[in-house]
Parts: sequence; C-alpha cells; structure tokens
Amino acid sequence: MTRFVPILAFVVVSSCAPSASQLRKTLENNPDILVSAIQKHPTEFMAAFQNASAEIEREAANQAAGQEKARMEEEYKNPKEPLITPGRAVRNKSGVITIVEYSDFQCPYCQRGFGTVEEVRRKYGNKIRFVLKHLPLDFHGMAMPAAKRFEAIARQSDEKAYAFHDEVFANQERLVAEGEKFLDATAEKVGANVAKMKKDMESQDVRKTIQADMDEARKFGFSGTPGFIVGGVSLRGAYPAVRFEEIIDRRLKEQGTSD
Repeated sequence: MTRFVPILAFVVVSSCAPSASQLRKTLENNPDILVSAIQKHPTEFMAAFQNASAEIEREAANQAAGQEKARMEEEYKNPKEPLITPGRAVRNKSGVITIVEYSDFQCPYCQRGFGTVEEVRRKYGNKIRFVLKHLPLDFHGMAMPAAKRFEAIARQSDEKAYAFHDEVFANQERLVAEGEKFLDATAEKVGANVAKMKKDMESQDVRKTIQADMDEARKFGFSGTPGFIVGGVSLRGAYPAVRFEEIIDRRLKEQGTSD
C-alpha cells in the first residue's frame, strides 16, 4: 500500500486525481505512464516520495511512542519484580529505589549503560540500590567467563565483586584484547582470592545463578543487552540518564521521599 502514496501525491499536485482503484488499475496496465512522469518531473516526484516517507515514519514513531508510554504506565501500576535472593551481590542494600541490570560484560552498549548507572548513582546517592544480573550473549566470547568470575568473587565479597565489575567495564577494550588473562589480573587487583574464584566459578551454584538470571531476563522480554528494571519499570537498551531519573523521581514522589 505504501508504495502508492508518493504516486498519488504526485498525481494530486499535477492533475485531477482519479480514485485509488482507478489509478492502480491504470498504472498496472500502463506502467510507462509512471516512467514517463518520473522522467519529466523527477524533482517533484522525489519531493512527494520523501514527504510521504517522512509522514509514514512520523506516524510509526508516534504510534511506537504511544505504545511505549502505555506499557510503562502499566508497569508503574503493576511493577516487575526481579527475584533478589539472600546472598546476592547488592550495591547499597538500604536503597529505596532498586535498579536491576541484565548485562553482558563485553557488550559496548552495556559499557554505556554502566556509565549511565554511575551517573544516576552519583545524583541520588544512597537512595539507589543496584543489582547486577547476567545476560551474556552467545557472540561475546568473554561475557560468560566474566559473569562467572563476578559471581564467584561475589561469594567472597560484594564490594570486591562490584570493584571487579567497575574495572572490567572501565577497561572493556582490554577484556576484548586480553581475554581471561585480563579477567584474572583484574580479580587479583581488586583483592579477590583468585584460586578460590577459579574453583567457585565452575560450581553448580554459580552456573545456576547465571542461568536463572538469563531465564528471568527473557521472562521480562529482554532479548538484548542492556536491560534494566528501574523501580519495577523496564527500560530496554542504553537509555540516557534522564529516562532513569523520570522513573526514579516519580517513585520517590510516590514514596514521599523525594527531598
């Protein structure tokens, strides 16, 4: 249907317009009419085509924005609730707004998401509780080894696990270039017991934790990374900080803790 929009627009500005069905039949039987018209009036045709295409894109964007707004309003009313088991590595357990991220250590968009979360944490301080969960993608070869090390270190110390997390994202290019050598050196740098980490990262406990994260991410509709649940509301992708702040400010206001 859309391919007739620019044709119709051109005919309307050039002459009296037949009905859509008449025009379609005429062009199907006499395609040389259209070819001739384009050759004689290429500038007008391209302008009509571009205008029609832009209008279609605007309508699609408006529709998508409306659907996104409706989805978020539904999640404000019925928030998503990620499972945070006892012993899970948590940054600032006393925070009143929880951000859960489903992440891939090798994903460049997750590196951008890391920067955004740090910006949000600086702004809101102790009001934010942060939990890293895992969605290592198959085509990122170092994502799973990094996730396993994070969880193994978390069994030693939440602080060391998140120090490892920060170092890996801050030096993602070294993760790609140096692989597991970089990961082990980073674990040692943050003070982890590397021998214990190497043993624990292959344990059933760590494997089950990561698999549960992946299953939960897909349950919430995340197929790529990063994915976030902010105060029960999902954000799919590396959104700017302002999108996080909109949700956080609304949740804080609802709680009466916005000051």
